[in-house]
Amino acid sequence: MEFGIISLIPVAVVIIVALITKKAAESLFVGTIVAAVILAVGLGGRWYTGWWTNWFDTVQSVIGGSAYFIIMFGMFGAMIRLLDHSGAALGFADIAARLANSKRKTLLVTFALGVIIFIEDYLNALGVGVAMKTISDKHRISREFLAFIVNSTGAAVCILVPVSSWGAVYSGNLDATGMFESGFSAYAKSIPFMLYSWIALIFVLLFIFGIVPVFGAMKKAQIRADSENKPFPEWYYEESTDAEQTSFTKSGWWNFVVPMLALIAVAIPTLDITLAVIVSIVVAGIMLIIQKRLTIWAFCESVVDGFKDMAYVTILVLLAFVLQEFNDQLGLTQYVIDSVAPILSPKLFPVIAFIVVAIIAFCTGSFWGVAAISFPIILPIAAEMGVNIYLAIGAVASATAFGSHACFYSDAVTVTAAATGIKNIDYARTALPLIALPFGLSIIAFLVTGFVMGA
Repeated sequence: MEFGIISLIPVAVVIIVALITKKAAESLFVGTIVAAVILAVGLGGRWYTGWWTNWFDTVQSVIGGSAYFIIMFGMFGAMIRLLDHSGAALGFADIAARLANSKRKTLLVTFALGVIIFIEDYLNALGVGVAMKTISDKHRISREFLAFIVNSTGAAVCILVPVSSWGAVYSGNLDATGMFESGFSAYAKSIPFMLYSWIALIFVLLFIFGIVPVFGAMKKAQIRADSENKPFPEWYYEESTDAEQTSFTKSGWWNFVVPMLALIAVAIPTLDITLAVIVSIVVAGIMLIIQKRLTIWAFCESVVDGFKDMAYVTILVLLAFVLQEFNDQLGLTQYVIDSVAPILSPKLFPVIAFIVVAIIAFCTGSFWGVAAISFPIILPIAAEMGVNIYLAIGAVASATAFGSHACFYSDAVTVTAAATGIKNIDYARTALPLIALPFGLSIIAFLVTGFVMGA
């Protein structure tokens, strides 16, 4: 059955409830319930019984198929725990402080680290977020602005480097279309047309240098951090106990750098971030135990506590996956693409493709999945209409990068929020207005490029 415009209702509910309640997980939960009810009614079942069966089966299926992500986020939590509680992050901050001796230099170092760690956006968020949060607190930079810099740099850089995890996946998607001799070569040729990623990186620098001043909720967060010396959102100071705010004794910088190097060394050849984090945790544990900074039991306890720390994050991501599954059952992606097909023209094709895929990516929180669905649909249409095929690839890739930056319940934002110590809704409230600027400029850029290069 085709649900048409009704397929948009669950996502609309999520956004509206999130705006009202300022709670991300609860909003996703309500959205999944609404989707289950719509499916139950649409498929001829009794809404008051059928929805529960469908919802429960879908949740059970998603959890069963998400063991990798559950382990991955738990290990992220364990890694953050070890780096924080062992004092390793503080030790690295002392090294970073030699370069980051002012607010602007701290933000530039954060940006530079985001560019250097291009292999994987999860790795980028984890490494840069944990490494820079202490030094950013020292220079009275709000955690919200730190999260914005980290996440805005992460996916934008990863998607512009063909040897990153994004490049590898997207090259494989292009190979699967059968339209190119080499998906990797086609991807590399499309990099100049990934306009949103380029513009987003430029805007990060513009915000850092104050050429474009922050505004709205982000400005208030920066004022709070600077004038009140409160880098965290207000809820942190209301909810946290004195014990939770206790500072840790710093250790040598090598206790941070060596595990991170181990993580990178495993992630690059394997492209398996979970395996890389596990190896990094083992390396960190061995180093800390040898130095007698941790006992074996304390190490095990840190790993368990790290899983506990990431419980909310894991639930949030699983709910996003459940919503994504319901969106697929409702036919959301196909409906949106079919709705805009009649208004396509060669000159308007790039900008419409960018906007449509960006909306889908934002609504679903699935970026690689959206790309895998969009490339086989959009690229043949582009070829038939005489649109530059590399411009079309750039439009799709750019749109998914925007989704990674903007979708506040996505795994990318969730990892960034966890690494920087804020909630997803804090990110949404402060970062989305800033992200709107490069998004709007990208629309203009794709519109102009489409007319210049159109058939």
